Amino acid sequence: MEGVYFLGYDLGSSSVKASLIEAQTGTLVASAISPDVEMEIISPHKGWAEQHPEVWWSNVIKATHQLLKKSQVAANHIKAIGISYQMHGLVLVNKAQQVLRPSIIWCDSRAVSIGEDAFRKLGEIYCLERLLNSPGNFTASKLKWVQENEPEVYDQIDKVMLPGDYLAMKMTDQVMATVPGLSEGTMWDYQKQVLPERLFKLYEIAPAFIPEIVPTFSQQGVLTSHAAQILGLAANTPITYRAGDQPNNAFSLNVLNPGEIATTAGTSGVIYGVVDQPVSDKQSRVNTFVHSNYTNETPRYGVLLCVNGTGVLNSWLRKNLSLKGDLVDYPTMNTLASDIPIGSEGLRILPFGNGAERMLKNADIGASFHRLDLNRHTNAYLCRAVQEGIVFALGYGFQVFRELGLVSNVIRAGHANMFLSEIFCETFANITNTTLELYNTDGAQGAARAAGVGANFYQNFEEAFHTLRCIKTYEPNPQQQPSYQQAFEQWQSILETQLPKQ
Repeated sequence: MEGVYFLGYDLGSSSVKASLIEAQTGTLVASAISPDVEMEIISPHKGWAEQHPEVWWSNVIKATHQLLKKSQVAANHIKAIGISYQMHGLVLVNKAQQVLRPSIIWCDSRAVSIGEDAFRKLGEIYCLERLLNSPGNFTASKLKWVQENEPEVYDQIDKVMLPGDYLAMKMTDQVMATVPGLSEGTMWDYQKQVLPERLFKLYEIAPAFIPEIVPTFSQQGVLTSHAAQILGLAANTPITYRAGDQPNNAFSLNVLNPGEIATTAGTSGVIYGVVDQPVSDKQSRVNTFVHSNYTNETPRYGVLLCVNGTGVLNSWLRKNLSLKGDLVDYPTMNTLASDIPIGSEGLRILPFGNGAERMLKNADIGASFHRLDLNRHTNAYLCRAVQEGIVFALGYGFQVFRELGLVSNVIRAGHANMFLSEIFCETFANITNTTLELYNTDGAQGAARAAGVGANFYQNFEEAFHTLRCIKTYEPNPQQQPSYQQAFEQWQSILETQLPKQ
């Protein structure tokens, strides 16, 4: 096929998705996902979560091959590449660009105490005004953990990267970083627009570990001949965009201006609001980072609420419903859930089983089932209660947004992942009391559009999104809301009994 095309990758913790869009029309030509089942999250100890970067790269290769076969687009017509990636992960390489240990990924909790200690030593004013967050269990604190616990690894470090930086390195042999990426690792001083000297001094982090900084939308290297041959793409194809998955999800939905809010529900569930003045939560229940379209002239920040246990809980249920060997798929689970009344007849599920939850002040209370009636509740009830429990958790966190003055009547989501479920969407609209708009996009398509912006094919964001369409809307239902609210209040009362006493 002739024409100009842009390629987007979305590296999640479950899979790698690749999408190809036709530049002029913005039409999705083809997409591919690898692997067919979710990538493993390695957890050798409680609270640990790791993945091998080499597995990510292997699945990038497989997804690219599938995509090219489906699309029949000639490699030389793909003019730019965009990369979206799971946030907060730590990837360490030596001078030969060899990975030194598995990546410590976003939901890993081992560095929580390190970050909390740094918050006390550096002080609330410095952390919330200069870093906008407690160092928590973000990337910088994970690096400090490696220094303290694996000195033989730490001594070999040449560069510290995020997952998206690693993929770009594999493609270009160049190691680079972005300001939004550094901000998500608490490795950026917002006031001085430099690396955070005091935090790095406390953690004894060498500034030389940080790669060269490039703009989010810019040429960030080109495919080497070796990488191009492995991927089946053309040598010298430029990478023109990279961003964390949540800023990228917001970008994908054209959520770029103050007051606009996006949401997503993959392995984790996120609500993400854009502001033009940095805000911070003193309890660090939500976090603020540089948004993908930030400039000095028009600053934009993203306020991020994350529930770690979202799609990962639904995936856990799917696997356990399939123990007899008959694989249950997600559409079937959604159908089962639709036959159950609002509130799942009292069954309540807390979805917090994927590491420490920042929304719960870094408590790690695990997932739990409550008021299970062994004579009444079937698999169908479990399917509905899981979806309701996830939305209740998002709704619980959304109250923090309201405390910070982040209020909107509309929230946008891509028609993907858990937002493919009617029950999930209906519950979300009623619990948040907002209009939920679903769009014909996802993270990989957003990264492809962004690649077009970075390549200067699109002259502005409006041009990049001229074919973005709202395909479905869910409104709060006054007849249903009392039932949802009653179920939510019961869920919240159970949650409060599980939280650590202050």
